[in-house]
Amino acid sequence: MRLHVLSNSLTNHRKPSHSLLKSFISHMGQGGRGHWESPLSSVPRLPNHSACEMGELTQTGVVQHLRNGQILHQAYKRHNLLPSNWSPRQLWVETTGKSRTLQSGLAFLYGFLADFDWTKLTVRHQWSTLFCGSACDCPARNRYLEEEQRRQYRLRVADTELERTYVEMARTLGLPTRQLRAANPIDSLLCHLCHGLSFPCVPMADSGSGGCLTMAQFAVIRRQQLDDEVDRRRAGLYHKYAILAAYPYLNRTATKMERVAKGNEAGRQPRAGGEEVFTLSSAHDVTMAPLLSALGLEEARFPRFAARVVFELWKSPPVTQGQSKKRAGKAEKSKVKDGELFIRVLYNGEDVTFHTTFCHSHSGHANQPLCPLKNFLSFVKRDMFSVINATSYQEACYRRAG
Repeated sequence: MRLHVLSNSLTNHRKPSHSLLKSFISHMGQGGRGHWESPLSSVPRLPNHSACEMGELTQTGVVQHLRNGQILHQAYKRHNLLPSNWSPRQLWVETTGKSRTLQSGLAFLYGFLADFDWTKLTVRHQWSTLFCGSACDCPARNRYLEEEQRRQYRLRVADTELERTYVEMARTLGLPTRQLRAANPIDSLLCHLCHGLSFPCVPMADSGSGGCLTMAQFAVIRRQQLDDEVDRRRAGLYHKYAILAAYPYLNRTATKMERVAKGNEAGRQPRAGGEEVFTLSSAHDVTMAPLLSALGLEEARFPRFAARVVFELWKSPPVTQGQSKKRAGKAEKSKVKDGELFIRVLYNGEDVTFHTTFCHSHSGHANQPLCPLKNFLSFVKRDMFSVINATSYQEACYRRAG
């Protein structure tokens, strides 16, 4: 088999590169000064294999995350989101124990906050890809996932073009069809495609095997994926799974936003060390996909490499006396109150707030162009469970299947 070996060590002399890459590599060498929840301290902070193995971060990925972090830095620097003398309490970073996830998070953080002070940073470990913490036990979620996987399997088996393509690919590579199908070749092909590499080839043999995998075969697998997304929305099983899978993370997000909101109330004594103002969760496609579905963003495609979801908390500025008179003179009665709180949701830089379930009906309010935080809080605390005919996470998870 002809394989393209990607070097998995970083250097600013190889493309793609970034203006921050050299200093990022150097800064990661000081990571021992940071605080790491077990078992993260033993995970390499930089890709460090001579050859890239499946599922590892490459230099392309590092550069993508440095760029993403830099985009947010540019977007928020005028708001002074994190002051130069930020405290450890104001920054929360969490990741699973996979090396690519930890490394992705560190690259993103460095793009956002270059040369950050390691001694102030604690990197927290999430053992589950759902980031569900102590609320992971949910029998109903597991049932919905099993039903969804059966639906997915039935759709694949019924797709004769897909099955024919798998047989052709397996013959080319000299593998049993069952083995190739189970290996989910789309991930490997995507890796080749994203790095500009030709697909795997095998020398021709007397048995008839050999040759190269083709773009046409990749297109068939990708077409079936898109068909599956349509059928997934029709069936609704994945959405029910997603509601229960994403709830613990959404609930933590809502709780943090409420805490920040209360901390900013007039007359309240500021908390020592300040409130948490920036949370970075470095996760997986299987974390983000249910999150998007739970939010009602069903049209969003399966997350691409380096995809990002951003939740922003906004506060309306105080209205001065002059502004009040000006509004009254024009007979413009805004419903926005001083200090009112709003939420904005962005997916890969695009504002999708008014596509979410909790703010879809609010999009026509021209005099209030942001979504009230209370909509999001009500959604997380109760409304999101209506799809499962329940009023709470506990009820939805443990009610007997009828």
